[in-house]
Amino acid sequence: MLTVTLNRPEKFNAFDATLHAELAHCLTQLPSDHAARILILTGAGKAFSAGGDMTTAPPGPGQFARDAQEGRAIARGLLDCPQMVICRMNGDAIGLGATIALLSDFVIAADTARIGDPHVRMGLVAGDGGALIWPMLVGPMLAKRYLLTGDLVAAPRAAELGLITQSVPIDSLDAEVSKQRDKLLAGAPLAQQFTKRSVNAALQALMATQFDLSLAYEGITILSADHVEARAAFVAKRAPNFTGD
Repeated sequence: MLTVTLNRPEKFNAFDATLHAELAHCLTQLPSDHAARILILTGAGKAFSAGGDMTTAPPGPGQFARDAQEGRAIARGLLDCPQMVICRMNGDAIGLGATIALLSDFVIAADTARIGDPHVRMGLVAGDGGALIWPMLVGPMLAKRYLLTGDLVAAPRAAELGLITQSVPIDSLDAEVSKQRDKLLAGAPLAQQFTKRSVNAALQALMATQFDLSLAYEGITILSADHVEARAAFVAKRAPNFTGD
């Protein structure tokens, strides 16, 4: 079993360039690890991940191209890896953090946690996989309800919607993750791997046609005045004034 911990607790595990690159590299190595059958993804401290770090400067074209390549590696790594991926959602999963959780095979969340993709609140398109996975899990109508507003969903409600696997009291989180891990380890490895691959085939096909499009749209919105305003408002802890520019 492998455990990968997003480890920037002082920033609620928000992704800077280093964490983004390290996770992408880690996930691309998984197919060569033939001993580990389970990957547990979790966050250090109180959050799973707050998504992108809005306190850093926005990427220029070169950095965005590198980020996009790493974003593909993260999404494809979670979908392609032979290991069963259990997201131990110990706290809020926001933006990219939500995408990583939802691309896992199981999401076991503390009932105090919330999940959501508020890219639009930052003047951005959910290009890192949110526009891919949310409609597949809850349907286009509910996906638009959450992606177009950026509203967060409490873990118990997310479980009711089928967005995550289950919500449990935070004191029971580790026991529930261990229970699911042990159940998977008792199963037939090849059957599990090929079943995962079969189920994810539809997502892989959709990713081939949609992922780069949403990434391109996100790249456009990164250059917008609205995104600049959203970043300034975030740092100043005020509401943004969007103009559509």
